[in-house]
Amino acid sequence: MAKVCILGGGFIGRFYAESLCGRRSKDSVTVVYSRKEATASRFAKDYDVPHYCTEMEDAIAHPESEFIVIALPNYLHEEAVMLCVKHKKAVLCTKPLGRTAEEALRMTLACEKAGVFAGYLEDLCYTPKFLKSVKSVEDGAIGRVLWAKSRETHPGPHADWFWDMDKAGGGAVVDLGCHCIEIARNFIGKDVLPVEVMCWADTQVKPIDAEDHAIGLVKYENGAIGQFEVSWTFRGGMDLRDEVMGTEGTIWVNSFLRTGFEMFTSGNTDNYVAEKAETNVGWQFPVGDEAHELGYPTMFNDMFDAYEKGIQPRETFYDGYVVNAIIDAAYKSAKTKLWEPVQLPEWRGKRGLSKPSVYQAYDEKHWLIKEEILPNGDKKIILKDKSTGVISEIALLA
Repeated sequence: MAKVCILGGGFIGRFYAESLCGRRSKDSVTVVYSRKEATASRFAKDYDVPHYCTEMEDAIAHPESEFIVIALPNYLHEEAVMLCVKHKKAVLCTKPLGRTAEEALRMTLACEKAGVFAGYLEDLCYTPKFLKSVKSVEDGAIGRVLWAKSRETHPGPHADWFWDMDKAGGGAVVDLGCHCIEIARNFIGKDVLPVEVMCWADTQVKPIDAEDHAIGLVKYENGAIGQFEVSWTFRGGMDLRDEVMGTEGTIWVNSFLRTGFEMFTSGNTDNYVAEKAETNVGWQFPVGDEAHELGYPTMFNDMFDAYEKGIQPRETFYDGYVVNAIIDAAYKSAKTKLWEPVQLPEWRGKRGLSKPSVYQAYDEKHWLIKEEILPNGDKKIILKDKSTGVISEIALLA
């Protein structure tokens, strides 16, 4: 049984509590911290939490706090993690791990040096559809991964600090891109080195200093490309989609906006529809079990099970650090308009990978380019001469 202390009584803290209370039937939220007493006491009442605090260190040091779950604004993550290290408490931190890779690495190394269990709460890498698609990729169902694309867009975050560039560390890229980047890393291989990033980012709609829209490409050492599309300007709810292209197949995943549950209403109630839904009138796209669809219960099961078994969870602080390093390169690229190298002084994956050969032999004299069945049933084979480079075709009649 895990006794959980949640730091933060707001939006994400409540999602975490919804996911924890009764899911494994043996974990409990025993302590909650919020800077505002009204928020802490309301949270404690809503989730039957026996203890609440308005001082962070008091909550972490509390004898009923075994696991510390950080659900705080980005600028408070490092302070909270270092207090967990001080008090030797297992720590789980929401995304992004840090505002920069430098912050993230300090947290990662501090936990490792102190022997403190640390998990990175990247929920979108635990959704049912994602886990099944990753297993398919690992089993070779789509061959070698060439391109992994992830999109998260919605009308913008729910709290004031997100919109403050200093407190958040940036805008849509650090807020949403952290999800998309880690999703692509899982498909491509988390041990494959991210080499460089090209990113476009702009402030198109919101009166803020940070970007509200961005698109980026991450080049990996094995030749694969990760792509992220993020926006705080998208209208119509929250759109979470992934696409993976391999040499032998393709995967499309729609995790949230269009999940097979559609409803029309004239709007005669004020009921909650789904996260980031902008209206409760007209056609709606509700989500049956929002926490489950977003991966939260499976994520916590993995974290607590890993702790009990003495192994690493699927998502670690080190993963959060790599993501932050890619984000740093993206922000630099958005300014320079150039491909920018990913700076990873602490890299623990493979090195020296190269792009595999694109040449597949058809026979002794030719490389195979493509085979295709035409509408009339004929088979067309496109070939390249190995010695001359001449492109030719063979037609096999039906």
